[in-house]
Amino acid sequence: MLIFDWLTLVVGILLIIVVLLQQADDDIKDAFSGEKSELFKNRKVRGFDLFMLRSTTVLAVLFVAFIIIANVMQSRVI
Repeated sequence: MLIFDWLTLVVGILLIIVVLLQQADDDIKDAFSGEKSELFKNRKVRGFDLFMLRSTTVLAVLFVAFIIIANVMQSRVI
């Protein structure tokens, strides 16, 4: 029970770090003004960006799974 709480904490911190390390291609002002918007342009993600995208996905799924498991185990204890 306590192990999933610690795993959730560690995965959450790793998820924050991975998201902060990702590179943003679009400016926020371009999103609202509409100029030079490549928001829906199909671009292939390669190299380090692909690794960061996949690790973000894996960490997010683990984070949600650990939260659900911890809540289920907590409700069985009470």
